[in-house]
Amino acid sequence: MNLQQMMIQAQRVKRELDKALKELHGQEFSITKNGAVTIKMLGDRTVTSIEVDEDAFDKENREMVQELIVLGINDLAKDIAAKEEAINERITGTKGGLGF
Repeated sequence: MNLQQMMIQAQRVKRELDKALKELHGQEFSITKNGAVTIKMLGDRTVTSIEVDEDAFDKENREMVQELIVLGINDLAKDIAAKEEAINERITGTKGGLGF
């Protein structure tokens, strides 16, 4: 394979990767923790909503609710990162993607 063919193939892979990641970034992900907190996040890791069940609004539950929010956001971010990794590996054949 000559250099020009390699460049064409790399550009094709990059376009395919960009398209797949754009689709992922537009998807909404949701998680519920202990039935008390529901968090929604886009694939670009933008939090779109946090809902707290009204039964959890007791002052004694404040720290628990805060912890559930943090755990939920972290779990969603890990899930999205794993999906990005899978897309990179599927399209490029490597875990790290193309590096650009």
